[in-house]
Amino acid sequence: MPVGLRLMQKVSSTRTFAKIAPHFIPAMDRTVHRLTRGKVMLSAQMLPGVILTARGARSGVPRTTPLACMPEESGATWILIGSNFGRPGHPAWTANLKAHPDAEVSWRGETIPVRAELLAGEERAAAWKAVLAFWPPYATYQARVEREIRLFRLTRR
Repeated sequence: MPVGLRLMQKVSSTRTFAKIAPHFIPAMDRTVHRLTRGKVMLSAQMLPGVILTARGARSGVPRTTPLACMPEESGATWILIGSNFGRPGHPAWTANLKAHPDAEVSWRGETIPVRAELLAGEERAAAWKAVLAFWPPYATYQARVEREIRLFRLTRR
């Protein structure tokens, strides 16, 4: 594993990162994504990422959120991890997908309609194992919170 990747995994596991990152990473990703017409997300240089557009759980208004993701081998599905940087409380986008599972993602400059499925049971356990192999700091995030981190599988519609 490259030294830079190991360092980023270490940094992203810290409580300081959990406090600071939510305030600048999403804003930075939205800006760069817009300026490059959907072709670049800075955070995707470390982890693959999508821009999720889902309707608000209560408002129904479209909400756009840059997120790290784990593409699955098929190329037609992605796993989204509701880690919230290891902070208490589920991220708002997870409630949005639970209420309105039909959404869109921007993936490598392409807008793709998707359907979200909240994973549970054995399916979640298998996905969680794959997520931890993909990005081990998620284990630190889970250890920090009492809630179970939500995992969603997005499938092309």
